[in-house]
Amino acid sequence: MAIRYELWHKIVTMVQRRPRTVPKPLDPATLDALALVYVGRYATTRGKLLRYLQRKLRERGAADGAAPDPEAIADRMVSYGYVDDAGFAQNRAQSLSARGYGERRVRGALAQAGVDREIVDSALPPDDDRAKAAAETYARRRRFGPYAHNPVDRDAQRKQLAAMLRAGHDFATSLAILKAEQR
Repeated sequence: MAIRYELWHKIVTMVQRRPRTVPKPLDPATLDALALVYVGRYATTRGKLLRYLQRKLRERGAADGAAPDPEAIADRMVSYGYVDDAGFAQNRAQSLSARGYGERRVRGALAQAGVDREIVDSALPPDDDRAKAAAETYARRRRFGPYAHNPVDRDAQRKQLAAMLRAGHDFATSLAILKAEQR
């Protein structure tokens, strides 16, 4: 028993004594390389890339004498075509709508990603049929309203309505779908 404790104690003290590696400060070339890896790995927007680069600068600091400019790097990635806010907005809007999320939720997700309002407006043309189809998709996926397997009581219907509103659907469309006949 004592041997086990001594061995465990040695392992724990070795782990505790391991020196922590401090990341090297960033120079412009390293920050540019980080940006290239990021845009190569993730579908992103200029805003998200800029936040990533600023976070890396906060975490690691800048090298002596050369302070990298994240704005210039993000602009360069946009000019190269590696970052396309309009394409990102179109793809994300289509993906979220296909999963059943409403326009309000899609707009919020795109705003969170740093897409400009004009680009969001062009990615989400006003279409009542598309909004109703997305709400029906959401209700079908969550088994709400007419897609429920069992009859729903009033309290459960309120919860379903609240979930549909959180998903970004408007009140009238959500209520109409939940009150529809069982299919």
